[in-house]
Amino acid sequence: MKAKVDQDTCIGCGLCPSIAPDVFEMKDDGKAHVIANPVPAGSEDAAKEAEGSCPVNAIEVE
Repeated sequence: MKAKVDQDTCIGCGLCPSIAPDVFEMKDDGKAHVIANPVPAGSEDAAKEAEGSCPVNAIEVE
């Protein structure tokens, strides 16, 4: 399973790293970035939850 954040769409709300800290983090540019690809075992559900929680649909997990 891989995760991706569309940097042009991301508004930097911080939800994804709060839901899936093993997969996402906020960087100095104020946007979320994927820090683990593939998504670590045991973090798949959290990554999918972060995808569904993104207010601007900037996350894709497949």
